[in-house]
Amino acid sequence: MRLNASAPPSFAPLRRRPALALVLGAVLALLAGLLVMWPDRAGAAADPLISRGRPATASSTESSSFGAANAFDGDPATRWASAEGKDPQWIRVDLGEGATVSRVRLSWEAAYAKAYRVEMSDDGVTWTRLAEESAGDGVTDDLTGLSGKGRHLRVYGTARGTSYGYSLHEVEVYGTAGGGTQPPGGAFTVVAAGDIAAQCTASDSSCAHPKTAALAQKIAPAFYLTMGDSQYDDARIADYRAYYDKTWGAFKSRTRPVPGNHDTYDPAGSLAGYKAYFGAIAYPQGKSYYSFDQGNWHFVALDSTSFDQSAQIDWLKADLAKNTKGCVAAYWHHPLYSSGGHGNDPVSKPVWKILYAAKADLVLNGHDHHYERFAPQNPDGKATADGIVEIVGGMGGAEPYPIEQVQPNSQKRISGQYGVLKLDFTDSGYGWTYVGTDGQVKDTSPKYSCH
Repeated sequence: MRLNASAPPSFAPLRRRPALALVLGAVLALLAGLLVMWPDRAGAAADPLISRGRPATASSTESSSFGAANAFDGDPATRWASAEGKDPQWIRVDLGEGATVSRVRLSWEAAYAKAYRVEMSDDGVTWTRLAEESAGDGVTDDLTGLSGKGRHLRVYGTARGTSYGYSLHEVEVYGTAGGGTQPPGGAFTVVAAGDIAAQCTASDSSCAHPKTAALAQKIAPAFYLTMGDSQYDDARIADYRAYYDKTWGAFKSRTRPVPGNHDTYDPAGSLAGYKAYFGAIAYPQGKSYYSFDQGNWHFVALDSTSFDQSAQIDWLKADLAKNTKGCVAAYWHHPLYSSGGHGNDPVSKPVWKILYAAKADLVLNGHDHHYERFAPQNPDGKATADGIVEIVGGMGGAEPYPIEQVQPNSQKRISGQYGVLKLDFTDSGYGWTYVGTDGQVKDTSPKYSCH
């Protein structure tokens, strides 16, 4: 199945067989003519490439410059790179519901997999083996003659070929694309919520986070965002394992979390349980704040429990300065504007000013346990077309808070109903729905274009 580069064999010139050369030339010319007359036949035996630009995620990244999307962008100069020195690691792509796969071509960087599996899944949870390599030597692996069906395909590395990590310039999947809810052209869906796991389980009918987790998993997004306070009340590692892990933990590897104030309430130390549970998922760049890219979007995950520390502010400025994507979304716990019990939190205003100057488009927050969306506004709360859209989404499972003082530019508020945000992104804009645990859409946003 592998096509390795090797020196071509040497042949003696056919000087004594001119007639044979003429016959071969005539046959080749005839075949070329047939392909010109019937161009659709030229590719009839080869399935098309179906993975280019599709939503992609990975178990880890070495840095924001080596995101999973790089392996599906068609650019051999970019690449995905995992964290170094760790097994296993994986990269996956959403091909759409009902996709079929006949061929997978892997273009490895120097950090290759000695052993890996190619797998497919309908739901991103249960995987079926499609191909396996146990003696990989890097370069290019061309796996042909495959017969796979599902929505998600992943390359699952189990043994590194070097002391570094895993790195792929390109993952090319050929077959028939599915017709799922993730359209091509850079579009993808994200599920988001904050304030999630109260200390209860599915055995309690009033426990909400098992229901929001089931809804989130059913939507089957490219990845999940949590806007802080994933675990209540004290976010000890034992609590994470007893509650959050039993529900939202089902898609932990595809979750991009940020901490909230409750994550600092831990006898073992501020963020100790949070870091112990999420590990490198929450600290992919060695800090409690990080960034990553998906499609034409740059996502910035911030730690609002430490907005008073200059290190994070300096990092944010530098991160935005080197961003090359056309759209920017940021998320953290404490909202600058909120009509709920906590109200407006000025700790976020300096960050808003930085994001506004960088022409950011969207901010997602939790902290107040309700749903609310705001019209585009500037850091001073003035409605403006070039402003940032803010969503408060703290309805993931913790006890709801009432609406207390409606803020200017607040367009919609819902309290007392649990649910998740279903955010739909394209290369040039976005919109979302707030979906309740009963599966019903409770609110639909306007469609926004990126600045």
